[in-house]
Amino acid sequence: METNVPAAEEARGETEPTESAPPEPTEAGLGGQEVVASALPAGAAKETPAHLVQDGAQSVPQKDDGRVSPVEAAEGGRKEGPPSPSEEASPLPAPPVPTSCSPAEDAPKPCPSPASQPKAPDFYCVKWITWKGERTPVIMQSENGPCPLLAIMNILFLQWKVKLPAQKEVVTSDELMAYLGDCLLSIKPQDQAEAVQLNFQQNVNDAMTVLSKLSTGLDVNVRFTGVSDFEYTPECIVFDLLNVPLYHGWLVDPQIPEVAGAVSKLSYNQLVEKIITCKHSSDPNLVTAGLIAEQFLESTASQLTYHGLCELTSTVKEGELSAFFRNNHFSAMIKHKSHLYLLVTDQGFLNEDQVTWESLHNVDGDSCFCDAHFRLSHTLGKEAAGGSPVDQRQVDQVCQGQGRAPAYRLPR
Repeated sequence: METNVPAAEEARGETEPTESAPPEPTEAGLGGQEVVASALPAGAAKETPAHLVQDGAQSVPQKDDGRVSPVEAAEGGRKEGPPSPSEEASPLPAPPVPTSCSPAEDAPKPCPSPASQPKAPDFYCVKWITWKGERTPVIMQSENGPCPLLAIMNILFLQWKVKLPAQKEVVTSDELMAYLGDCLLSIKPQDQAEAVQLNFQQNVNDAMTVLSKLSTGLDVNVRFTGVSDFEYTPECIVFDLLNVPLYHGWLVDPQIPEVAGAVSKLSYNQLVEKIITCKHSSDPNLVTAGLIAEQFLESTASQLTYHGLCELTSTVKEGELSAFFRNNHFSAMIKHKSHLYLLVTDQGFLNEDQVTWESLHNVDGDSCFCDAHFRLSHTLGKEAAGGSPVDQRQVDQVCQGQGRAPAYRLPR
């Protein structure tokens, strides 16, 4: 169902000329329908579970973050990722919404850093890009912002299913929640059978009840067997209804049978419990399995393996817009000419017109920046572009079975 669009919101800025038009993305989601939301109150907030995945509160092992490992946290009966002082402090009054957004270093007030606020900011700057000939908004994220909400909304913006007024420079969390809520309510199932209709309506109602969690964090529990394997949680309904694929790249390599056997088909939470149990076992085989599983978690703390990267490259469809989960962060991802790219939403790139996408071709974080047309940006980048072809060949070799980059070593 197409929602009537007010004239003020229908207007767009002039499109910029492009050198070449990239291939159209594969149709995904809601059949290309366009939604401009009216004011819709966000769903009532629910009590956040103790194991909630949040920005800034790590629920999986991280490198050099000074925290205890997940196994140590579970053994000590402590919640992983203790709340920061800002989370325990009493909330401050919400700052006034600015009417414009300048560079973060010149005007910190529109997009304050977490150091100056005890909680995530209530408003976000809008970066306008030329996407396939259309002037399209991208919501930028300050540190510890609600990345699940921003990732989903940026995908809907890039699919032109939701639009903003042409000159809008700042958007609030409530506005984003309203746009997303209207988008969910506008979805209609193709099957008109009564049972299907009732089930679909129940799914929509369930999605609306968890909608507020998108602004803080989601309960996500990965499985190490496939790029789309997650333990099902109510929050996953939002991705399913919007037809937004959710991927991760934290996979165990089946060509290393000792590790594959130790990890098996367990989820992350189940694997941590197994490690703790095996540590206290009198069976030497179980102790060894626990050590192997623990070594796997520690050596793949980046949450992306070469096997996972190869599986992502082969699984994601050409031109498909999807959500990518890594290191407790959600990003908008696309596959363009057989290569994966993540949408750059860091606040520091608000005024960098030549930086829109970041390549995803290496597990170590080495990448390069591209503009909205996937042309290499020469003004900014990570360690220049010289090393990228070598890294890509390394990934190609792993995918073709011609070699394997060692991701972890088995305990002796």
